[in-house]
Amino acid sequence: MVSCTIECLAITDDYGMKHTNNSLTEDEWQVFADHDFFLKKSVISAKLKRTLEQLHLALQQELASHSLLAPDGFDPEAVQFVKGEHLEDCPYQYLDFPRYYTRQDKLAFRALCWWGHHLVFALIVEGPLVKQYRLNLFNRFPEVVDRQLSVSLSASLWEWKTGPGYTLDITHNRRSEIAAALDRRTSFKVARFMPIQHLKSDTDQIINAGVTAFQSILPIITA
Repeated sequence: MVSCTIECLAITDDYGMKHTNNSLTEDEWQVFADHDFFLKKSVISAKLKRTLEQLHLALQQELASHSLLAPDGFDPEAVQFVKGEHLEDCPYQYLDFPRYYTRQDKLAFRALCWWGHHLVFALIVEGPLVKQYRLNLFNRFPEVVDRQLSVSLSASLWEWKTGPGYTLDITHNRRSEIAAALDRRTSFKVARFMPIQHLKSDTDQIINAGVTAFQSILPIITA
C-alpha cells in the first residue's frame, strides 16, 4: 500500500489531478493559427454535402426500378445525412439511402466520405433476411464478382478500414473464402472503397461511383 501511495503522488499534483502534457508543438500552433485551413475545410464540407445530395437523387431514380427484399416496415423514402468530426479522430460525412435500422434488422446503403482515408459505398444488412441475402450473393455470384466490391471481415458493421485483415475482395478465385467468412453470420457488409488519391476535381465521379456500387450490390438484395 505504501509503494502504491508513493507512486500515485509521483504522478499527481497537489489537487490529486494527473499530469498531462498539453503543450502544443510548433507545428500544432501553426495548424491552430491557420485561418485558411478552417475556411477550406468548411467549403469542402459544403461541397461534399451537395455531392451526397445529388447522389441521393441519382439513387432514388435507380431504386425506383427495382423491388428490394426488405424487412417489414421498410420505407423506401427514408434517408439520412450525417456529418461528424471523430471517426477515429478524423471528420466524416455520409448519406444513408435506402435506410432501415432497428435493433434486430438493418438494410442500408451508405456513402461515406472519410477525411484522410477514403470513400466507401457499402451495403449494410442484419437480421433474419441475411440468410437469403447470402444465398443471393452466391446464386448470383457472376453478377457481383469482379465489380471492385469487398466483404468486411469485421464482426462490427461500423468498421470502415480496408485491406488485409479487414476486407476480402469479391473475386472468382475467392468464392470459398467468402463463403467461409460469411458462414453463420447474422449480419454482413459489402463495400467498394475508393482511395482519395484517385479522385479528380470533378465530384461527378463520386456520384457515378456511388451509383455503380449500388447497382453492383443490387443482386444481393433484390427479390
